[in-house]
Amino acid sequence: MLNKIKENKLTLIVMAICFLLFLLCALWVRPAKEEQSEASDYAEYENGVVTAILSDNTYQDDFSDGGWRGEQMLTVLVKSGRYKGETLLAYNYVGPIYSVPVKVNDGVTLIISTYSDGSHQASVYELNRIPGIVIMIVLFALATVLIGGKNGAKSLIGLVFIALCLFLILLPGLMKGAPPVLMTFIVCTFIAAFSLMIMSGFNTKTVCAFLGTIAGVAMGLLFAWIFQKILRIDGLREENVEGLLQLNQMGYKIGLRGLLSAGIIISSLGAVMDVTMGLASSISELHDTDPGLTFRQLFLSGMNIGKDMVSTMTATLIMAFLGSSFVLILYLYSLSLSKYQLLSSAYLSLELISSLSSSFGAIMAVPITTFISAKAFSRK
Repeated sequence: MLNKIKENKLTLIVMAICFLLFLLCALWVRPAKEEQSEASDYAEYENGVVTAILSDNTYQDDFSDGGWRGEQMLTVLVKSGRYKGETLLAYNYVGPIYSVPVKVNDGVTLIISTYSDGSHQASVYELNRIPGIVIMIVLFALATVLIGGKNGAKSLIGLVFIALCLFLILLPGLMKGAPPVLMTFIVCTFIAAFSLMIMSGFNTKTVCAFLGTIAGVAMGLLFAWIFQKILRIDGLREENVEGLLQLNQMGYKIGLRGLLSAGIIISSLGAVMDVTMGLASSISELHDTDPGLTFRQLFLSGMNIGKDMVSTMTATLIMAFLGSSFVLILYLYSLSLSKYQLLSSAYLSLELISSLSSSFGAIMAVPITTFISAKAFSRK
């Protein structure tokens, strides 16, 4: 009982320190507030509701797999921003890969352009999907809590913390010129510490899982760095880096070359944490069942458990990456590229580095975590 009380106190202390560090980091990377000049033209994104459809020539295009084309002329009641309460004329330009036809009473997101002479006009940016997103998140949270119970609620807190770290610390820090690999590794270390601790408290099992997580992510990062050098490829060849290049030309100092490795750190973190916590928990249970087990016995048992994890985790990671790039894969296949053209393409190299590096990190986390856990529990 005393040990449990002590563990809970340590958990609260460490979590308070994590929260304090989070606040300090968020304040440090907070972007400067930009003042809007009233004399210049600018655009705002606001919510509105369609009140009437004045004209509609949209149609489904057979050559676009039934996608919609055309335009609508609407009247829209603005529901937010400086023009709230006004009814504006707005055009909705519809294409197969942007926007959709809307109906009366549909919520939409508007682009309201205000000009230096004081006039303004609106067009439909997209359907307002916020209500649907909120419902989706609420249903996910309810399922997590109802089925996962207390641990499910803890995992939701961890998810919220991860989102806050990414959007309030990592992304602003990268925009301010922080080194992408170092900044991402530090933030992910922070995330791993908080996430593992909120699930299991501050104890030997959590410490072993944390050390294994950091080591596994580092091994995946090393693997990625080596093959980026061999294949002579880096974050400059990422798909959407062109817009960031333009930002750099405007005065930002984003480290574009390191973005590939930064993405690998983020993508591998969750899988590595799953592996390390599973192994640390298993070895902890083995020790509690038979405290007399030696280091060798705990290590061999942990490796046997880890082998089963590796067999499924590797396939899961690679399939996740293939699924996220499925459209690109289908497009490349449709081009009927020669094997030399395909194997030499930057697209294939980027996907292979990303998927294999994350899997390599998860695999290497198995013996590392097993060794650390077996050593720790055999000495307890």
